[in-house]
Amino acid sequence: MIRLDGNNLTIEKINSVARDYEKVSLSEQGLSQIEKSNNLKNNILESGSPVYGINTGFGIFSDKKIANHDSAKLSRNLILSHAVGTGNPLPKEIVRAAMLVRANTLAKGFSGVRKEIVETLIKMLNKDLVPIIPSQGSLGSSGDLGPLSHMALVFTTDEKDLERESGFAEFEGNIISGKSAMEKAHIDRLILGPKEGLAINNGATFSAAIMALCVSDAKNLLNHSEISLALSLEAMLGCDSAFDVRIHEARGQLGQIEVAKHVRELIVDSDFVNLSGRVQDAYSLRCAPQVQGIARDTLNFIEQIITREINAATDNPLIFDPGLALSGGNFHGEPVGIAADFLSIVVTESAAISERRINRMTDANLNGGLPPMLVDNFDAAGLNSGLMMPQYTAASLVLENSSLAYPDSVHSLPTSGDQEDHNANAMTAARHAWEIINNAYHVIAIELYTAARAIDLRKKIMPDKKLGNGTKKAYEIIRKEVPYQAGDALWGPEIEKVKQLIYQKSFVPIIDNLIS
Repeated sequence: MIRLDGNNLTIEKINSVARDYEKVSLSEQGLSQIEKSNNLKNNILESGSPVYGINTGFGIFSDKKIANHDSAKLSRNLILSHAVGTGNPLPKEIVRAAMLVRANTLAKGFSGVRKEIVETLIKMLNKDLVPIIPSQGSLGSSGDLGPLSHMALVFTTDEKDLERESGFAEFEGNIISGKSAMEKAHIDRLILGPKEGLAINNGATFSAAIMALCVSDAKNLLNHSEISLALSLEAMLGCDSAFDVRIHEARGQLGQIEVAKHVRELIVDSDFVNLSGRVQDAYSLRCAPQVQGIARDTLNFIEQIITREINAATDNPLIFDPGLALSGGNFHGEPVGIAADFLSIVVTESAAISERRINRMTDANLNGGLPPMLVDNFDAAGLNSGLMMPQYTAASLVLENSSLAYPDSVHSLPTSGDQEDHNANAMTAARHAWEIINNAYHVIAIELYTAARAIDLRKKIMPDKKLGNGTKKAYEIIRKEVPYQAGDALWGPEIEKVKQLIYQKSFVPIIDNLIS
């Protein structure tokens, strides 16, 4: 059970709820913080002082005073008018992650909402009632207004309670109206009070949720990219001198040191490494610790940013003792957008160097005596294409990633009559990071698949030689799932199987042994 208090949500917990359906509850501390903040907000209302978002309009209309008796209509109008997203629906796991992050944000106790708002989000998570959220249309400032408004449509309502204004949700395997889904789940929809609409839809929550899942996936990806590197090093009879601890400690870059250490441990007792007689290898082998190491360092930085963000108060205004509403900009998604761009760049580079190793293994001019395109034997070349096309696919994905990795956070257009004159573009940055990571998974799967085949062919030439202790285990995991085939075959489904091994963390025992 994950207990929310606004301060201790982790990326691991988000994964447990979003993907593994762990149950959620509100802690006593979270409940106390919510109730205190709600009381402070009510005191502000009673004072009659104009406060942005509580008794005023929004954005460019912040100078328009709203009567207290219209507060519910104000909140509902905000949700209705802002639910204008477009594009394909976000994956369910992202929406579940965002629901959890928003509930945690409100539990922090600066937003002035009633406890029922957070409790309703928790009930929806626990019953797996998930709003359908369009993927496009958010700038990440003022937060993810559109996506969060689509989420709010499902569990909020007004006196009219129109089904057509309730959005859509997935429940028990069916996509139905939000109103119908909530009725079937026996969860009451809420009429919003003062500020509650703004508290729900103000904050870069979907951007942060995507990035939380991206951080988890990138960790897994980088771990496996070291296994694929080590297998390629074996297949290419590479030099282990480039991974010598003295080289990496001389530079002092921590991620680089870690990658080299892992590769050294994977190839312990290898007979293939150093057999080529080369003094040094091409950059894609020799400089892999430097390229993949900075990805590790950057990911550590990004994890800190996102961990802080998923425990942040991000709406506006925020309410403090003794009843003070302060207007600021915590909704601005710049930290998340910048983090997403950084992650996109380093994952793109990790996949790019992987593709170069795939290319070297398939090119007979570069692969140290193996058949061209890794056909079964030299006589089969021409009749069989071997792994020509998997390298094409890897190259295509790397090129696509290169375009997607162009920084999104440096782009800004003003909105809301220039009141919001600098926007983060965080949601687009996060979505692109998500796509890049998924593409990179496929590239790493192709490298693992290609290296395993190259090793099979190498064993034909050198039957008395053996792999290193770690690489042997990785090779066996691959071959158990996809046995070697001599002639051309439908490679695509086999590569997909290897990719699923990565997603399912089938190599984790090897990785854990390296990290421990």
